[in-house]
Amino acid sequence: MLRGARQVGKTWLLKEFARSDYENVAYVNCERDKSVASIFQGDLVPDRMLQGLSIAANTTIAPGTTLVIIDEIQEAPNALTALKYFAEERPEVHIAAAGSLLGVALGANASFPVGKVDFIDLHPLDFDEYLRATGETQLADLVIQQDWPLITSYAVRLTELLRQYMYVGGMPEVVARHVAGDSLNDVRAVQLNILHGYRNDFGKHASPAVSLRIAEVWGSLPGQLAREHKRFVLGQVRKSARAREFQDALQWLTDAGLVHRVTRYTKPGNPLRAYEDAKIFKLFLHDIGLLGALAGLDAAVLLQGAGIFDEFKGALTEQYVLQQIVAARTVVPMYWAPDDAKAELDFSIEHRGALVPIEVKAEENLKSQSLRSYINRFHPSEAWRFSLANYREQQDMVNVPLYAIGPWLKDNH
Repeated sequence: MLRGARQVGKTWLLKEFARSDYENVAYVNCERDKSVASIFQGDLVPDRMLQGLSIAANTTIAPGTTLVIIDEIQEAPNALTALKYFAEERPEVHIAAAGSLLGVALGANASFPVGKVDFIDLHPLDFDEYLRATGETQLADLVIQQDWPLITSYAVRLTELLRQYMYVGGMPEVVARHVAGDSLNDVRAVQLNILHGYRNDFGKHASPAVSLRIAEVWGSLPGQLAREHKRFVLGQVRKSARAREFQDALQWLTDAGLVHRVTRYTKPGNPLRAYEDAKIFKLFLHDIGLLGALAGLDAAVLLQGAGIFDEFKGALTEQYVLQQIVAARTVVPMYWAPDDAKAELDFSIEHRGALVPIEVKAEENLKSQSLRSYINRFHPSEAWRFSLANYREQQDMVNVPLYAIGPWLKDNH
């Protein structure tokens, strides 16, 4: 089961997998072809369903050499249940499924065969993948090698490419248009088209009342992140708004994979979730390019040198780091803010049985007051600072250049 937001490339990836590793593919789309859902009505007998899938895909399904792809599977809820019977009775048939709004469907109590399906989450391209897509494979390989003196000699070029990535983002179609030489205006048009498709989903897959609130939350996100303290505040969505009114909207956006909810914790206890304050959180989008498009970020910011890193009070840089963490670790981090509210640390992730604090700096200034406060209070075994400065090991923290954090996170898993 391949999960991910719309337009992150799930269909292309599964078809490419089938093309390169199988003799044949049987592809059906439950959203585009409404008749596919009828295959999963009535008795969920694998042989009967395979016959229907073979007819719908207009091909023969040969066990082991044909990959059956059931796309947008959430549009046929019984198909989710059917996976159990395929796994139990016809395990020799290779089946892959994908769902853009799978989390929304499961949140609506669709029956799901727990333990019978392997999940893979697909995210927008991270910076390493962006480098490779734009033909900068050698630079990408160099960053992975973590040869810091040699990497430093290419810091200006890597920073320039990172600025481009922060505007273009990691949505595959957007990156493809950028690589093809389309103008930044054309790139922005593709981003806006994707955002338009998301808004259509609000109305199609949620009740009118909830879809209105989803749109309100969605539209407020750039303003929320532009605040000094980026904590999500309902009053910025609608005056006198109540939390219970917007619970469904927030959950829908999370389940659809369109936002990442970064919750607060007050101390690095074990287990960490015991110290989580889930009512206080930050909301980030799943793609930095789409955040810029939603906010109306002007392409001229790319001409301002390092200016893009400071946009929205550094929110774009935090969004970038969050995106790299999710891609590398497949987990959404938390953030630290004590009850006295005198300090706040951008992110923390669990690593080697401990919690690693992470401070994000949008410039080369290495004064880390919040990180220093955290270190003095809790004495972590490791602490990381991500900034535009070069790699540097200090007594109680490590500074990693922003353009190198993806490989760093994967290597230090």
